[in-house]
Amino acid sequence: DPTKEHLLGFEFEFDLFIRPDTCNPRFRVWFNFTVENVRETQRVIFNIVNFSKTKSLYRDGMSPVVKSTSRPKWQRLPAKNVYYYRCPDHRRNYVMSFAFCFDREDDVYQFAYCYPYTYSRLQHYLASLERRNLDYLQREQLGLSVQQRRLDLLTITNPEREKRVVFLTARVHPGESPASFICHGVIDFLVSQHPIAQVLRDHVIFKIVPMLNPDGVYLGNYRCSLMGFDLNRHWQDPSPWAHPTLHAVKQLIVQMNQDPKVSLEFYIDVHAHSTMMNGFMYGNVFEEEEIGQRQAVFPRLLCQNAPDFSLSSTSFNRDVVKAGTGRRFLGGLLDDTSYCYTLEVSFYSYLTAGSTSPVPYTEDGYIRLGRNVARTFLDYYKLNNLIDESKPTGHINRCIMQSHISLNHSNGTDLGFVFVFHILMNNIT
Repeated sequence: DPTKEHLLGFEFEFDLFIRPDTCNPRFRVWFNFTVENVRETQRVIFNIVNFSKTKSLYRDGMSPVVKSTSRPKWQRLPAKNVYYYRCPDHRRNYVMSFAFCFDREDDVYQFAYCYPYTYSRLQHYLASLERRNLDYLQREQLGLSVQQRRLDLLTITNPEREKRVVFLTARVHPGESPASFICHGVIDFLVSQHPIAQVLRDHVIFKIVPMLNPDGVYLGNYRCSLMGFDLNRHWQDPSPWAHPTLHAVKQLIVQMNQDPKVSLEFYIDVHAHSTMMNGFMYGNVFEEEEIGQRQAVFPRLLCQNAPDFSLSSTSFNRDVVKAGTGRRFLGGLLDDTSYCYTLEVSFYSYLTAGSTSPVPYTEDGYIRLGRNVARTFLDYYKLNNLIDESKPTGHINRCIMQSHISLNHSNGTDLGFVFVFHILMNNIT
């Protein structure tokens, strides 16, 4: 391939084939493999030859991540060593080639599509949280997967009082590992001694399912469960034997929705996106304009807290193909005082306001976005007058001012936003 001419000095070239998702050959994206028995200064080219997606952030500078025994922290390969192109040798399929020079003979090297967050890592993390014996954290097994892995549910709240519920799920698509780092950030913040976290625990019950598809994660699938199902298309009628984790979560949400003492106000499903930059949200479309405007409040507040969150990429839709997703199904099930979102984050990078060069995400960058999502709930409930004026409120007043100011520079879709803030500040819910 002419784009790789300057790599002619590389001695070894390997064609690698991604194993498709179990029971579903359509999905071939995620990879995570090790290389050992290398020679020092050995230069190689790896060609990953059977991607199922044509569009990819590899065209925009994304690169795989690597670590080795002596350097256990994941880092991205230099983008100049990565090529994404249609290859005549492989039926004009898209191929991602990357060059690498091994430098330590005794090291085992590991390469992956993105920073892995495994089932076992989650289990170790949840076990370490349990050992802290926090009176505001409860871990329970909500069910088991087809292969008998745990479906964990965390409840984070201070005991007593009737409260509003925020429900968060992640990793329904197992290859979307950034979703786990975001979830990790949300949990870390909510169990911390940060004053905002303490106030939130007093007023809100957080229910978090960190890994909806543990079998898919364990097996290294990108999109599907063990039996080849895209679980995020089966919310309408999940089977207790084919989709047991989804069935258990749906059952819990339906049960909570039927309980008059429970006010389920938010459902957020966390994903990673393979072609877009930044963090952004998808929401639902409502017949009543005022409800749609209220739904826009949380993403706007998040935008104030997270420089990597993009309001311009946030959209509200009712695509037919999305009908079986958590956001769409629960948006139809729950009443108009509940808001259902998909939170997406790029597998690669974000652009900040006024910048033209993308900043690649790190593990810590994803975790930071999770922390910012958690703290935004204080801003939201402060606007709703649920949380006492005297409590720590961060920069809520500046946020309100900026939301007013930004309207002067926005397009016509946001004209009702000042009205929404006015409604919220007057506590009409």
